[in-house]
Amino acid sequence: MRPMTAPAPYLPAASPTLSQADQEALTDLYVRGTPENTLRAYERDLLYVTAWKFARFAATLDWPESEATALAFILDHARDLNDAPETDVARETAEALIAQGLRKSLACPAPSTLDRRIASWLAFHRMKNLTSPFDAPQVKQARAKARRAAARPPAPKSQHPITRDILEQLLATCRGSRRDCRDRAILTLGWASGGRRRSEITGLMFEDVSLKEFDKSGVVWISLLETKTTQKGETPRLVLKGRAAQALVHWIEVGEINDGPLFRPVSKADNVLRRWLSPDAIYQIVKHRLALAGLPAGFASPHGLRSGFLTQAALDGAPIQAAMRLSLHRSMAQAQKYYDDVDIAENPAADLLG
Repeated sequence: MRPMTAPAPYLPAASPTLSQADQEALTDLYVRGTPENTLRAYERDLLYVTAWKFARFAATLDWPESEATALAFILDHARDLNDAPETDVARETAEALIAQGLRKSLACPAPSTLDRRIASWLAFHRMKNLTSPFDAPQVKQARAKARRAAARPPAPKSQHPITRDILEQLLATCRGSRRDCRDRAILTLGWASGGRRRSEITGLMFEDVSLKEFDKSGVVWISLLETKTTQKGETPRLVLKGRAAQALVHWIEVGEINDGPLFRPVSKADNVLRRWLSPDAIYQIVKHRLALAGLPAGFASPHGLRSGFLTQAALDGAPIQAAMRLSLHRSMAQAQKYYDDVDIAENPAADLLG
C-alpha cells in the first residue's frame, strides 16, 4: 500500500508542553494509525470548514472553536437556501463556497454530510486535547433538531445491483485490447471477490496477489491490507476462482505487471502506464462499460458490484454467512437487506392474485 502522508496544514497541533521529538512522534502515530481515505476526508472537511468560517466571519478557525461559531455552522447547513433572500448571510456564504467549488448548490446538505464534517472538526479538537463546542448542550440540541428537520430516505449507492446477467453484458464489451483486459479483470475481481469497494480495488499491489496455486488449481489468493470495516492484519485472504482468476492472471501477463500497483491507467495508444489507477477511474470504467452494453446512463455505479454480488448470492441460495465471508460485511443487518429483497420477491404469497 502507498505510504500515507497527512496534509501538512491540517495536522493536529501537539500540546506546547511536548518536546519537538514528542510532537513528531504524535504526528507519526496519527498518520500511521489513520486510514489513508480517512486522512483525505479530514483534509477535505477541514478545508471546507476553514473556507466557511472565513466567508462567514472573515476569520480563521479557533482552537478550541466557540459555541457560537459551531451553532452558526449547524444553522447555515440546516435549511434550503434557494428561497432565502440574496442578502441572507448564510446564502452569501454558501454562494462564496460554490464559487470556490467547495459546495455544489444552495440546497440543504444531506444530514450525513453535515455529520461527517462535524465529525472531522471534532477529531481535530480531540487530537489537540481540546474541548469541542459540539459537546455543548445547546449545540447538541440544535444538531439533533437539524438532523430531524433534514431527514430524507437513504438513497441507494447504486440504482441497480450488478447481478450476474448484468455483469455478463459488461464483460461482453471487453474484447482484446490491454484496456479491455484490465477492465475485465477489474470487473470480475470486484464482483467475484465479494464486491470490493473502489479504494480496495485501486489500492491493490502486485505483492498482494498470490499466484502459487493458479497453475495447479486455478485459484488466486488476494490479501487486502485494510478495508472500511477491518484493520491491518484483520483482513482474511480472499479467493478468486474460475473466470475471475483467469482474467486477473491474463491482465498481469499482458500488462507486464511484476511489481507496484496491480491496476494502472492505459493510454490511448493502449500502453500500460506505471502510476496508480484512481478510485474515480473505477466509476468511469463502470460507466463506460454500461454505455457500451446499451444500458441507460446512471443504471448502476461501482457499488453495484458489491450489491450485485450479495443479491446474486441470495438468488442462488448461498448462505448469508458464506457471502459475508467474502464481502467482509461487519453487520449481519447490512447484508441481510439484500437477502430480504430477494425473499420478498420470491415469496409465494406475492402471487396469490395470480
